Amino acid sequence: MTSDLYPELTRAPEAGAPLIFAFHGTGGDEHQFFDLAGALVPGAGVISPRGDVSEHGAARFFRRTAEGVYDMDDLALRTRRMADFVTARKAAFPGVPVYGFGYSNGANILASVAMARPDLFDRIGLLHPLIPWDPAPVPGLAGHRVLVTAGRSDPICPWPLSERLIDWFEAQGAEVATEVHDGGHELRQTELTALARLFEG
Repeated sequence: MTSDLYPELTRAPEAGAPLIFAFHGTGGDEHQFFDLAGALVPGAGVISPRGDVSEHGAARFFRRTAEGVYDMDDLALRTRRMADFVTARKAAFPGVPVYGFGYSNGANILASVAMARPDLFDRIGLLHPLIPWDPAPVPGLAGHRVLVTAGRSDPICPWPLSERLIDWFEAQGAEVATEVHDGGHELRQTELTALARLFEG
């Protein structure tokens, strides 16, 4: 297993602070949430990878064939690669709590990794995720703290699918928090405040 799978920005955690993985949205890069992640928890370590898939020049974490239509074989491959990456990076900081958050495409790869490897993250924040398939049960998510944010008028992540994902996490026994606004796909300050609450303490 190699950890050199993605261009990344990194900062080691200070003593007693968690390690936060930050996953950008389509067209973003490793800089998009690096500073935000560091500001969420004082002294936190940050690992912010850049997606290794290009969609007309826009970086992503897995391929899709149309808006909201995923290449599921590619998603499975990229999920395994990201799980390997996270595993290797975690190994450098044994005993440190590991949190993750992502926006849009970044939320989707994080959700997919958490479903495949619920042991990797202690807390996860999914900002405007779109999970258009029916995930199998994941008992290993029981007790994990999960935040899902959404816009009721989001044209990219339709609210019924967000609601279904929230219900799914609750059914796994996760401790689920939500932050829902009446807008679209944009991130609002209330969502970032909810993310900070997820990671505090």
